[in-house]
Amino acid sequence: MKIPVKKLRENARLPKRASAGAAGADLYACLDEEIELLPGQTTLIPTGLSLEIPEGFVGLVFARSSVASKRGLAPANKVGVIDSDYRGEVMVALFNHGSTAQTVLPDERIAQFVVVPFLSAEYEETQTLTDTARGSGGFGSTGQ
Repeated sequence: MKIPVKKLRENARLPKRASAGAAGADLYACLDEEIELLPGQTTLIPTGLSLEIPEGFVGLVFARSSVASKRGLAPANKVGVIDSDYRGEVMVALFNHGSTAQTVLPDERIAQFVVVPFLSAEYEETQTLTDTARGSGGFGSTGQ
């Protein structure tokens, strides 16, 4: 699948998979100068790109494992969602989970990006749901 990508700035880099087996493509910061993120701070980092995701697909932005585990920088919303009808600049809301300031460099890999299909669903109200072995167990459940 080919995703049309428009560079909004000359120094923007197209998403790129780091290896043949990589599930996601790296997104790069498109900055004129480095940005410092203080502990607990969220900053929108531009990529300089807009995308044309096909209808029936969604773009998902995830943390890069090395950036998150080694430096404490990860998307503030955990997983960013880019809808197929969005044509604005892709921005990554990076949050500093760590206890020290972190610097984001121009052209640094800041997140992973994947495009996946989704099923469109309609929701209808009902008074009953089918029973399952799990039932209502889960979050907040006592397990009984």
